[in-house]
Amino acid sequence: MGKPAGDETGGRCAYQGAPGAFSHEACLDLRPWDEAVAYDSFDGAIAALKAGEVGCALIPVENSTVGRIEPAASLVEGAGLTIVSEVWRPIRLALMAPPGATLRSVKTAESHPIALRQCPESLAALGLTPVEAFDTAGAARAVAEAGDLTRAAVAPARAAEVYGLSILRNDIQDSEDNRTRFVLLSPNPA
Repeated sequence: MGKPAGDETGGRCAYQGAPGAFSHEACLDLRPWDEAVAYDSFDGAIAALKAGEVGCALIPVENSTVGRIEPAASLVEGAGLTIVSEVWRPIRLALMAPPGATLRSVKTAESHPIALRQCPESLAALGLTPVEAFDTAGAARAVAEAGDLTRAAVAPARAAEVYGLSILRNDIQDSEDNRTRFVLLSPNPA
């Protein structure tokens, strides 16, 4: 996904989640010339593209461990937008908690349901109870704001930096080859 030839302007790229989410990372890495714009839902990101608030949207539609990512995949199929390109990206999950927390002190692991489905064996081995949240980075933000040493989040390592959390364990995904396919959407050409 290189910058189109002759395109000297930066645009706006929609993604679902909070800053530090996997979709945010994908926007920063794949579209560094664009402003990454966060939306709470896949529907919101796609609606923003249709309304012209952003020039493109980067949406995850499939994961090598769990299959189709819903509702994102169905929303993309029904949106009537153009898939400009797609890319498979490795997904590495980190367990993070407020400074001072330890693997012994944490009891729960909060994250997006799709992320939790990528690490059930690791969480069980650590004795952690999964707790669903709207987003990986959103879970990291909530854990940071609560400051509760019994709560941890499962999110990209970058989210720990964004929200001032300590990484208790890296690479807790159950599959070493855990990848997600992202599609770049743009409005239909006129």
